[in-house]
Amino acid sequence: MSHVFHHERHALHGVTVVLETVSGETYLGRFDTEDERGVHLLNVGKHEGAGRDDFLRRSAKFGIRVEQKHVVLPAASVAKITPLGDLAF
Repeated sequence: MSHVFHHERHALHGVTVVLETVSGETYLGRFDTEDERGVHLLNVGKHEGAGRDDFLRRSAKFGIRVEQKHVVLPAASVAKITPLGDLAF
């Protein structure tokens, strides 16, 4: 069962998500909103290259190593958004 606490917000608002880009970068952060500028993430960690699954596993266990407080990714650069809790480790 899904709970939306802010009815005027995106369904993923406040959820920790894994955002994969078309260029292969992986962002991990709290989904804030999506608007004409793109997808807004808060308290974000970023990973590039090999070892993505280890990065996600460590972050799920110990928390996100925040590198940026706020990131806006253009919608055209987003390949996939998955709630971290939906991934099986």
